Amino acid sequence: MQIHVVQPGQSVFSIGQAYTSTVNDIVEANQLPNPNNLVVGQALVIPIVGRYYYVQEGDSLWKISQKVGVPYKEIARVNSISMTETLQVGARLYLPPISKSPAEFNAYVEPLGGSVSPALTESTKEAAPYLTYLSPFSFQVNRDGSLVEPPLGTLPQIAKQNNNVLVMVLNNQEEGQFSDELGRILLNDQKVQNAFLDNIVAAAEKYGFRDIHFDFEYLRPADKEAYNRFLRKAKKRFNQKGWLVSTALAPKTSRDQKGKWYEGHDYKAHGEIVDFVVIMTYEWGYSAGPPLPVSPIGPVREVLEYALTEIPPGKILMGQNLYGYDWTLPFEQGKDYAKAVSPQAAIQLAAKYNRPIQYDQEAEAPYIDYTDEKGAEHKVWFEDARSIQAKFDLMKELKLRGMSYWKLGLSFPQNWLLIEENFDVVKR
Repeated sequence: MQIHVVQPGQSVFSIGQAYTSTVNDIVEANQLPNPNNLVVGQALVIPIVGRYYYVQEGDSLWKISQKVGVPYKEIARVNSISMTETLQVGARLYLPPISKSPAEFNAYVEPLGGSVSPALTESTKEAAPYLTYLSPFSFQVNRDGSLVEPPLGTLPQIAKQNNNVLVMVLNNQEEGQFSDELGRILLNDQKVQNAFLDNIVAAAEKYGFRDIHFDFEYLRPADKEAYNRFLRKAKKRFNQKGWLVSTALAPKTSRDQKGKWYEGHDYKAHGEIVDFVVIMTYEWGYSAGPPLPVSPIGPVREVLEYALTEIPPGKILMGQNLYGYDWTLPFEQGKDYAKAVSPQAAIQLAAKYNRPIQYDQEAEAPYIDYTDEKGAEHKVWFEDARSIQAKFDLMKELKLRGMSYWKLGLSFPQNWLLIEENFDVVKR
């Protein structure tokens, strides 16, 4: 699989010729929203066996090997060159397919409006073959421990057909906001807590959930130990059913990090108690904040490297967004909100306004600057094949369990192809 960045004057046809691929294969692989109007800077995945590398200034076979993860002797062999010869800048080398490693993938799916829409159902069907876990978001919990079920539609059947572990997601939200008071009650009132656990068992058995996933956020710092005790109690009970237990964790960079989002989450304890954690390594750029990359690789790495000091790598799923944001400028925090956009929609915006897609090498993230019909300036940060491949490379470097996506419903076909290229998806 080749990742190609569109250059001025290129067409799908000319790109296909360069890689001995076809127009139909490239259009289908990328579900191109603009096949007759490619955008300069647009990243395409080219569905070929292996990939090509163009020699850069200062390259040697050994240096290239370190960059691409292919042994230098193998690069020399498949290209019929000597291991000692000087490489010409700009020369094209063929790289054989990379060896795949096993990994687990989760995706949250959030039905809105009281039902699972046909479009969301189709998005889930597209993603399910590449998933280990499917996580409908979410069961709401009342202050007496009773549950309000989310609309599930055919999601349990889709999970079963694709051998996905169906995940029961529970959180401490009230009226759409995380509630520390609801968290306090669930974690400290034993009568309510026992009813809560009983209701989880009843719902899990009803629908066939095999992982119980707690997304408790904005807890009181005083409830950190209560949360740990609750998780031990839940794990002991659910082990008897053969179910997994997992949690979602805020993206911390130190054990004693201050802030309401962080202080109730004990990385070390969660790493010891539960089967795996989802670390929410996204939303540096968010709808109510200033225009920034949503998951810049530097901060993501910092969070994960701290996490590895507290949690075994085999228990960590890296969080990843399947969306970007379109900010109208100037942005006034507290007043303005960015609009969520899919990677496909971002490409369409670039094509519509005839703007190139640019790439921030430090953040490993693409972006667009454009001016709309009313003269308002916009900044769009989103994801593409390059940014996702950078996250996959980090995931492999750190030997993590896998990746978790928030959330299905915003089209990003390249992501699923790159999973298949890089990993053998674990099915449970």
